[in-house]
Amino acid sequence: MELTATSNARSICRETSHTDCQKVIMPVRDALDVISGKWKLPIIIAVSSGHKRFRDIERSIPRITSKVLSKELKDLETHKLVKRTVYDSQPVSVEYTLTPYADTLNSVIDALHRWGLQHRKKILGR
Repeated sequence: MELTATSNARSICRETSHTDCQKVIMPVRDALDVISGKWKLPIIIAVSSGHKRFRDIERSIPRITSKVLSKELKDLETHKLVKRTVYDSQPVSVEYTLTPYADTLNSVIDALHRWGLQHRKKILGR
């Protein structure tokens, strides 16, 4: 089931069967499995901002540990959002870049940013 311009996930779940609702929920859960968590989106944003080397990415994200960053970068690479390139130099250097596929998240990140600003204002009055 694909959402059209005149429908949205919530209305489909209100107006259709349990099976149709599951067809809406599953892709949302799949997406959240890829980008959820405390660190994935900050890493994507850091890499998109030009931080390409591991230590640069690590420094740009407060409180992330090397171990967690390494794990999350591997996960993002598995999901084809980040590309790891090893350069045969002395010493060996490694750079991370976003794949063209990662660009498909731009509208999601923008929407989350707008919603986060709105939510912060509503809750904190700022």
